[in-house]
Amino acid sequence: MDPVAALDRIAFLLERAQAPTYRVRAFRTAAAALVRMGGPETAQRAAAGSLEAVKGIGPKTAQVVREALAGSVPGYLRALEDEAAALPEGPPPTPRALALRAALRGDCHVHSDWSDGGSPIDAMGRAAASLGHAYAVLTDHSPRLTVARGLSPERLREQLDVVAALNGQWAPFRLLTGIECDILDDGSLDQEPELLERLDVVVGSVHSKLRMESPAMTRRLLAAVRNPLMDVLGHCTGRLVTGRTRPESRFDAERVFAACAEAGTAVEINSRPERLDPPRRLLRLAVAAGTFFAIDTDAHAPGQLDWQLLGCERAAECGVSAGRVVNTWEANDLLAWTRTRRAP
Repeated sequence: MDPVAALDRIAFLLERAQAPTYRVRAFRTAAAALVRMGGPETAQRAAAGSLEAVKGIGPKTAQVVREALAGSVPGYLRALEDEAAALPEGPPPTPRALALRAALRGDCHVHSDWSDGGSPIDAMGRAAASLGHAYAVLTDHSPRLTVARGLSPERLREQLDVVAALNGQWAPFRLLTGIECDILDDGSLDQEPELLERLDVVVGSVHSKLRMESPAMTRRLLAAVRNPLMDVLGHCTGRLVTGRTRPESRFDAERVFAACAEAGTAVEINSRPERLDPPRRLLRLAVAAGTFFAIDTDAHAPGQLDWQLLGCERAAECGVSAGRVVNTWEANDLLAWTRTRRAP
């Protein structure tokens, strides 16, 4: 087995299981060290017992490398695969959810280490392609979210150049440009309008003053979803249902979803296990309102890109049809929608 692939797969499985970041980083760092060394030196060091002398490789990752080079599946990887098979996150997926997942062509909400993600842009893109996606949208945070290293206009312009260079190497897979833009208190968006106009997809989310009174939050969201520069309303209630839980923001959901339907703005079905936002009762309201949807992972690491099925399950349960999910469309159709708000 290829040792780099083994290390990357271990990191992927740890990320999917929301393991501590330091554990994931150990395997990704070791994989990067092997790539820098190259195959011949890796094999020589493994035979000489000197892998641990390489910066970024420790006893555990060295053992994975040695077992992979010996032609077997490393024991650590095998144990993680067995755990994943034996301990599913919930009931078996329904046929409708599986069909919806199969229809998805991409993911419209993905973070990199340019903001608060844990992996470089190229790693996120390669992982998305390996899952069968035709595209993914890079949506790092906007400037106001300093705790997440939100991108200034200058850094965002630099990122656009990086994405363009990667796309020159990746065809037919496409990494689309985007942002997760803070919705400010008055409903305006936290980035230069000219820059937002350049991006392929703009996700707008509330990250501050989540406990606003309902009338004020309703006005805030109405202003945002009516903004022609915003394409997707991200994790609309801001709730957290596991770990350090957080209650839903309060707003008039019927009015907000009606405005989304009128403006052609999509409602995100956020697949992160700690979010699963919106709640089912609100998701059904959005279906009744006739909105578009985006089933996204909000992934901050490659392994988290595999969470989309969680969103598909909730979407199928609440009556979301594949034709209303914008990321079931081909990339060119998605981009036509962001400019016209008309379904293909």
